[in-house]
Amino acid sequence: MDRPAGVTVIAALFFLAAAYLGGLGALLLLSPGIVSLTLGAPLLFGLELAGPYMFLLAAAVGALLGWGLLRLYRWARWGALAVAFVGFVMLVPSLSAAAVDFRWSLLWTGLGAIVRVGIIWYLWQEDVGEQLG
Repeated sequence: MDRPAGVTVIAALFFLAAAYLGGLGALLLLSPGIVSLTLGAPLLFGLELAGPYMFLLAAAVGALLGWGLLRLYRWARWGALAVAFVGFVMLVPSLSAAAVDFRWSLLWTGLGAIVRVGIIWYLWQEDVGEQLG
């Protein structure tokens, strides 16, 4: 069975996020304080305060979900849906605060929300669900 192109794109996004978080986590382990923990805030939503191991754990989860999506596993679809939904819910307060003050962070926060809603919408479709698992 052929893998849908959208699933491949979503898996690539998970791999990119995993590479970013994994690289930051490795830097923080090798040389503490070389980069700020807040660099992980857009993807970790407060969990970055737990330190480099949380970066590495989130990277492992992202890589596992990306791999599962490429292999067309049903659990990876549900995991990606859950991660995207939680990420969207966590963005709502900062999105509304940026909209009230009309700050430039509205652009990036809004883009993050759009990407997460797009992932949810695509993976929720019945024909995509039938092809996975």
